[in-house]
Amino acid sequence: MKTVAHYLQLALLAFFLVFLIFFIFFDTLGSAFGMDPITSASMVKVFLTGSILFLAAWGTKAIYTKGLLDQIKKMEIEMNSVKAKLYDLEHPKSTQTSKPIPQKNQEEPIGTIRPRQNFTDQ
Repeated sequence: MKTVAHYLQLALLAFFLVFLIFFIFFDTLGSAFGMDPITSASMVKVFLTGSILFLAAWGTKAIYTKGLLDQIKKMEIEMNSVKAKLYDLEHPKSTQTSKPIPQKNQEEPIGTIRPRQNFTDQ
């Protein structure tokens, strides 16, 4: 898809360059091809052809970019799942390795405020 978008952009560039050169040198090139003077109908045809080429190039590029973004999202999701598995292997959740919870001493007060301690300068 990338090569199609690339070739369509090159075709669009070549199309507009050829017609730019043709219209700049129309006095000499027009008589060589036996053309009448430029009319609005011929300019509309050139403009519409260029617009169609532009839309085709833009559309293929957008489709290619969307495909790449979808692929990146899938890879990120896969990478996150691999990271999670690796973390689980490195940090097992077993009760044997966990530290026991220390028991509260019965002499400590039950309230949340600790008793006041007086400090003196000596």
